[in-house]
Amino acid sequence: MKKFIAIAAFATIGFSANAQNQSNQSSSASQTVQLTLSNAIEITFTGNSSATGADVTIPFSTVNDYANGVESDAQELKVRSNKNFSVAVKANNSEFSYTGNTTPAPEMPVEGVLAVKVTANGTGGDIAGSFSNYATLTSSNQNLITAADRGGNQTFSVKYKATPGFAYPAGTYAVDVVYTATQE
Repeated sequence: MKKFIAIAAFATIGFSANAQNQSNQSSSASQTVQLTLSNAIEITFTGNSSATGADVTIPFSTVNDYANGVESDAQELKVRSNKNFSVAVKANNSEFSYTGNTTPAPEMPVEGVLAVKVTANGTGGDIAGSFSNYATLTSSNQNLITAADRGGNQTFSVKYKATPGFAYPAGTYAVDVVYTATQE
């Protein structure tokens, strides 16, 4: 019986040592992943998520409208940029286009008639020049916001004010206003 116990104990020790030698093996592989980022910037109107905003209609119905001017509703724009940026604004023409019954077509200048102001600024940048109040638009780029922070949801809002006075006949006068976001 002593031999049987000694053989059983020796077999158990041998089995235990053999089990330790059967541990799991592993192997690994690796590779480098490189991201190639380009500078990217986009400006859109939040109302329709497009670079072309909805038409802004500013109706003139009373004598006081002509005398004091009429403001538009706020228009919100969003910039997405991976670098700090600035925003400029201009009218695409120095005069409004005219649709109406007067011949020859009246020539209404943009400068002195149409103004814009920044009413909200969530870009982290500074409102440039006098655009915290109404400043007249021209057909040349004017800084609107400078030193804005990069990010994916940098918004700002503007309002327009038109003050044509009494010198122009009834009709529809239109001009495109262009906002340009430029990385710094």
